[in-house]
Amino acid sequence: MSAAAWISTSMPYLTPRREGQPDAWGAELAARGRRGGQRIVSAGEVDASDEVAELLSVTPGEAVVVRRRVMLLEDVPCELTDTYYPASLARGTRLAGTAKIPGGAVTLLAELGHTGVRVQEDVTARMPGEEEREMLRTEPGEPVLRLVRVTFDGADRPIQADVMTMPAHRQRLRYEIGIG
Repeated sequence: MSAAAWISTSMPYLTPRREGQPDAWGAELAARGRRGGQRIVSAGEVDASDEVAELLSVTPGEAVVVRRRVMLLEDVPCELTDTYYPASLARGTRLAGTAKIPGGAVTLLAELGHTGVRVQEDVTARMPGEEEREMLRTEPGEPVLRLVRVTFDGADRPIQADVMTMPAHRQRLRYEIGIG
């Protein structure tokens, strides 16, 4: 792993921000003295694929809202993130649009009455598709990590599913788990 590798923890991305605070990605960059941002590629309703339907507990083909983003670190794409929401929660909200959301999507979900209390994450490694390789600016033969995160509310209903793809050689995922 190179010196430019990014070490990421999940917790800041699961907690709603206070008014006036930047989104978790912006806050993490600022805290580390780095610069970057995100480019929202598209947002709106799509038909749920089999995978997304399973993650959100909806019927395949049912409408869901997706926000597709490219995350940037020092102007280099470091992650492709597709975030899905049940249409019943996100339709007609800022989650369905391409504008940046003050405080981030988790903050908006909380404002809408949907707070996550449990998260499930699965991490796999694989070779990227050609479009992913081009978007992430990786060389042939360089694998990617794929992190799939589902956030559940207090009634154990999925309220958000993130599918993130990142170059394996530029990323380290850190999990800190409290015991007791």
